[in-house]
Amino acid sequence: MQSLKGKTAFITGAGKGLGKAMALALAAEGVNLGLMARTESDLEAVSAEARGINANIQVEHAAVDVADLGNVRKAVASLTAALKQVDILINNAGVLKVGGFLDLPVNEWEEAFRVNVFGSYYMAHEVLPHLLERGQGDIINIASTAGLKGSANMSAYGASKAAVINMTEALMQEVRKKNIRVSLVNPSTIATEMTLNAKFTDGNAEKVLQPEDLAFLVVNHLKLPQRAFVKEVGLWSTNP
Repeated sequence: MQSLKGKTAFITGAGKGLGKAMALALAAEGVNLGLMARTESDLEAVSAEARGINANIQVEHAAVDVADLGNVRKAVASLTAALKQVDILINNAGVLKVGGFLDLPVNEWEEAFRVNVFGSYYMAHEVLPHLLERGQGDIINIASTAGLKGSANMSAYGASKAAVINMTEALMQEVRKKNIRVSLVNPSTIATEMTLNAKFTDGNAEKVLQPEDLAFLVVNHLKLPQRAFVKEVGLWSTNP
């Protein structure tokens, strides 16, 4: 297992939920953090908590709409300048859109793709050159089991995550020989504000995955020797 101490990770959707859990878990490993989300106050709170866990790491943040390429370019440039390097990109930002094929407004269907697909693409497009320059690095895309097969009322979200799954595989095949590890995580329902508001549980949130479960998986994947990586993993609740 390799140490993550001193590495630098950029995380999108870092203001709450899965992104926050991964940020705090990486802070405990000594990883410097470049945190991105839409809400400045959320980023400030997570940054303070990460510094409380490990006072020796550098934590920077940038408010960004990942669906806006100009925003992404500005945020990546700002964080790279402040942190001097980037070793890890975790594409976690996403929106959940649920509704019948004819019921969900067209603009919401489009938003699922702008955030979930284009957001991940924009971030990887801007960070990848830095990883190639360093000669190694990691990109982890958080997709969903919803992207593995179609489900009623989930056409927008499921199709967007299916696109992320395909894009991740394609990018992995392109950069694997350049020592860039590109990995995909497909979690089932995780108890976050997003899924709880959508009533994706039976009311007992403790029965489904927690953000810390995903964070544990991601951290230990990153600690694998550089010669090894998990191409794709599905993380499921045992008995939801």
